[in-house]
Amino acid sequence: MSGSTSSRPPSAASEGRLSYAVFQLARAHRGHAAAMLRAMNLHPGQELLLMQLFDRDGQTQAELLEQVGLDHSTVSKSLRRMQEAGLLTREPAPHDRRVMVVHLTDAGRALREPIADMWRTLERISVRDLTPEQVDVFTGCARVIETSIREHGRPAPAG
Repeated sequence: MSGSTSSRPPSAASEGRLSYAVFQLARAHRGHAAAMLRAMNLHPGQELLLMQLFDRDGQTQAELLEQVGLDHSTVSKSLRRMQEAGLLTREPAPHDRRVMVVHLTDAGRALREPIADMWRTLERISVRDLTPEQVDVFTGCARVIETSIREHGRPAPAG
């Protein structure tokens, strides 16, 4: 299978051009990011957890879950793998032994610059053929689409 994709979606998606384009973009972007993360011995999503801890170390597992927007089992599995890799520790909170507090280790903190560099590189690759204005418009449109999708999944307010 070729690395390039057709600009025309399959006929079943012909009335979902934008959605198909978003899918293709997300797949390409995630694939490239995953390859960059593998070079750091990380799995996709683990960098998101680390970035949250770079900003505020010592968060609870529930706080991290809320920040990254991933499901509980994915976050638990990622944190377990990262603990086994020596990137972080998880300890029961003093106020409630059922609550797990997550702290970076020195090895985890050492990934701050490599992860920031990875995101800079991914951004440079992603925007290389776009003007700053196009980046602003795309980013704004992406946020509007994301909000629309999130709000569609919410229950309608009682009225």
